[in-house]
Amino acid sequence: MLVRFSLENWKSFRDRVEISMLASRERQHGERLFPLKKYQNRLLPIAVLYGGNASGKSNLFEALTFIKSFVLLGTRMPDAPVGVQPFLLEREARERPSHFSLEILIDGTIYCFEFGATSKAVVEEKLVKILSNRELVLYERSGGEIKFDPEKIRGREERDFLKYVARGTRSNQLFLTNSILQSVEKFRPVYDWFKNTLSLIGPASRFQPYEKLFGEDAPLGAYAEKLLARMDTGICRLDTEMLESLPVPEHVKADLEENIQEGQIVTFSTSLKKRLIVARKDGALVAKKPVAIHRGWDGEDVSFDLRQESDGTCRLLDLLPAFKEPSSPENDKVICIDELGRSLHPLLTRRLLELHLSNCGNRRQSQLLVTTHDILTIDQSLLRRDEMWVTERDARGVSRLYSFGDYKEARYDEDLRKSYLKGRMGGVPRILLPDILDSSEEYSEEEAER
Repeated sequence: MLVRFSLENWKSFRDRVEISMLASRERQHGERLFPLKKYQNRLLPIAVLYGGNASGKSNLFEALTFIKSFVLLGTRMPDAPVGVQPFLLEREARERPSHFSLEILIDGTIYCFEFGATSKAVVEEKLVKILSNRELVLYERSGGEIKFDPEKIRGREERDFLKYVARGTRSNQLFLTNSILQSVEKFRPVYDWFKNTLSLIGPASRFQPYEKLFGEDAPLGAYAEKLLARMDTGICRLDTEMLESLPVPEHVKADLEENIQEGQIVTFSTSLKKRLIVARKDGALVAKKPVAIHRGWDGEDVSFDLRQESDGTCRLLDLLPAFKEPSSPENDKVICIDELGRSLHPLLTRRLLELHLSNCGNRRQSQLLVTTHDILTIDQSLLRRDEMWVTERDARGVSRLYSFGDYKEARYDEDLRKSYLKGRMGGVPRILLPDILDSSEEYSEEEAER
């Protein structure tokens, strides 16, 4: 689970901002919080970010995308750029490092992983194990040197090997990444959290287990069909159609031949809506086309290619596994979705949030972080005040992040939607509408005279 996430000098966030999943003292919806008994605290199951266009919502999502990629893949070459994107509107900010920090819960223990980097090098890095009464620094990197606490390392052989790995860590690479490449298991739980727990879904991307929706034996097929019927999509079930050949270029086919193992199933996209489900069966690649089945007027089933479905239906299909997969108690996914409401009716967006929250409780460790413009979800019967956040960009181009729970005047019985739209909580665009209208009218008059 995610406990805290902070960043500084990343894109429009010049100054440090933090999003916290620690619950406040608010009493609303307390039954769905996850207890941290060892730390005498509770974690929120959801955070919803609102804000105007270009206010910084997507920049938070992109920061998590960068961090995950940098941890898992690192840099390929010694002179490769790190990929940080500092605040560009101030000369001093362009020249100083970007900083990132995440507190994450793994098997009941909180770890804090943080690093700072420029476009050329990692300038600092730190991994801390946070216990109920003290903190243990597992390693710390500063000034080009990586240090370990001898008390945390069992023997001389392990210490010597860690020092060897530290010396071999390139300046543009995280020590965490290199340690895993060198088979150091000591820090693997943190690495695996980024690999297996943190899932990121952009406006044009999809949740990974998409193929679980389609076919006779699809694990999520019945769930999807039931939900799609309730959401008025016209789809009665999902299926696949076998293809005689794999309709992709030869170099792509060669890559799939090399990487897909026996029994493995992957979803392959040739475009936003043209998708294939590819598997290896008895040594050969098998390709299927996902289809949606509608009921015709005569009662017969009619097969629709997904390209015939609306953008909203395709977006819904992309998102459904994300709201089903984390519903089991043992699942600890942290799913981040940028622009949840893209192509969706506001009532569908709200319904998806309700689906997630209906599965939350003191045994559920899954969390959902989303950005959206759908103000229908600004509702205290749905969300707690500390679960609603807003990004706002000032006249200097600097983004800030606030929780609705930070506003003392925001009462538990207040209609927060009205306060938000009136600009009392920030996050609404500063549209100079009279100026725009005046310009349009002048232009129209000139055109008329011509």
